[in-house]
Amino acid sequence: MTVTEADTTAAPVPTQATCQSTYPARVADYWNAEENPVNLELGKIDDLYHHHYGVGDVDWSVLDDDRGRGDTARRRDRITAELHRLEQAQADLLASHLGPLSPADRVFDAGCGRGGGSVVAHLRYGCHADGVTISRKQADFAHAQARKRSIDDKVRYHDRNMLDTGFPSGAYAASWNNESTMYVELDLLFAEHARLLRRGGRYVTITGCFNDAYGRASREVSLINAHYICDIHPRSEYFRAMARNRLVPVHVQDLTADTVPYWELRKQADHLVTGIEDAFLSAYENGSFQYLLIAADRV
Repeated sequence: MTVTEADTTAAPVPTQATCQSTYPARVADYWNAEENPVNLELGKIDDLYHHHYGVGDVDWSVLDDDRGRGDTARRRDRITAELHRLEQAQADLLASHLGPLSPADRVFDAGCGRGGGSVVAHLRYGCHADGVTISRKQADFAHAQARKRSIDDKVRYHDRNMLDTGFPSGAYAASWNNESTMYVELDLLFAEHARLLRRGGRYVTITGCFNDAYGRASREVSLINAHYICDIHPRSEYFRAMARNRLVPVHVQDLTADTVPYWELRKQADHLVTGIEDAFLSAYENGSFQYLLIAADRV
């Protein structure tokens, strides 16, 4: 089925103003007000704005740039660029699991933030992309970036609730959440992804989850929840909720060890720290928190 722009805009659009619960409004308010340098300064490097963390080995030489010269500004620039490179590696990793896509295909970016992931998918596959965020400010920002790149005819952003998008059923070849599942109930989320995906379509998530084998959510996980106004889910619930909603995992990858270097570098970036870095590192170290990639097919 070919989906036109009219198809994606004709349905009633749930926005933060029409949300039944006060929690979505709080989340929208949080992201409408957010101006964190760790999100904005990194994106200024190449106009790819990501709202997630990074993976891969760190080039630790970025910390040595001002040694003996006092060139603090250059050191900060190199750290910022290295953190952005690691975030881009994470976005590329997710996109690589979306399956074989063509320029005619449409993909859905749930909880798109300022839109970097949708752009990455489009640049990789040439596909159409619809990004959804509950923040009007983020949607407007992301749309301006797409227009700046002259790709706004194929990459569009919408101020909608990702649990009830109003988009046509079966219209999407692939969909994903990149660190946004902790803001919603998983059954409601996966039901919407299953509705939107065509049979055989691919769903991918990269997410932090608490480790059931450790026990209940740790103190560090609770601190992360409070910091981001979210509710981190246990690892097991992802697989249970997927099974209930016709999503069958085909690939699971533990990225915990791969993301620790990002956090170790970010902790030393005094111009970008947010105060939550120690909680992440402690949670990863004590085993109470994990960073997973899960790819699943819609059956």
